[in-house]
Amino acid sequence: MPAAPAAECARLIREARQIGVLTGAGISTSAGIPDFRGPRGLYVTRQYDPDKVFDIRHFIQDPVPFYEFARDFLGLSGTLHPTPAHFFLARLENLGQLAGIVTQNIDGFHHQAGSQNVFEMHGSFLQSFCLECRKPYSLNDLKEFLARPDAPRCSCNGLIKPDIVFFGEDVKYLRESEKLAEGSDLFFVIGSSCVVYPAAVVPTLCRGKIIIVNHDPVDIHGDIVLQVNRGADDFFNEVASILEMA
Repeated sequence: MPAAPAAECARLIREARQIGVLTGAGISTSAGIPDFRGPRGLYVTRQYDPDKVFDIRHFIQDPVPFYEFARDFLGLSGTLHPTPAHFFLARLENLGQLAGIVTQNIDGFHHQAGSQNVFEMHGSFLQSFCLECRKPYSLNDLKEFLARPDAPRCSCNGLIKPDIVFFGEDVKYLRESEKLAEGSDLFFVIGSSCVVYPAAVVPTLCRGKIIIVNHDPVDIHGDIVLQVNRGADDFFNEVASILEMA
């Protein structure tokens, strides 16, 4: 009789030499951060128009729609906390079993949970910079700017942009992410639909086993040994209990 998914996942973790992870918006939805492509995601509800909010050319021409999103997003993320799945991954890393996390998220929850080796492919709000003079600004600086209605401007009057990746810009840490997957004999895809490139390619570079934990099925190439279509928090709480990590 096949082992239950959580028990099988725990066994594979115990046997793995190097574990890598790719996370998407689905790992943070239980914390209250909305996703983008889910049934109630931002792209589906059109609460924010991605063509206006996340396109670098439109941002330079008219940054107001993006900063309307940023005010809402930072207002949410400032009052929310990492999920049990984030903390589970941080504990795995602390135990020396998890080599690194590739994330498509800009919420910073992996760092808040205690993870150290995190490759934020789409950047984050932790730092911003002036597009003209390149002067850096902290997250607290940005929040002070956002308390005013206008788009943030530098002392040189240049437009300030958070260090996140817009459509039309290259992702960050691509080679580091690829090397992590290539060196892992067990790789998790958590809360990602794997439809955004180049992040979607990263798990396919794993020569070992792949475990997918996502509400909806994910279709990628590779040795998928488990596809768990349920919430990451409950699933990894079960796995942690089996591994006596709870």
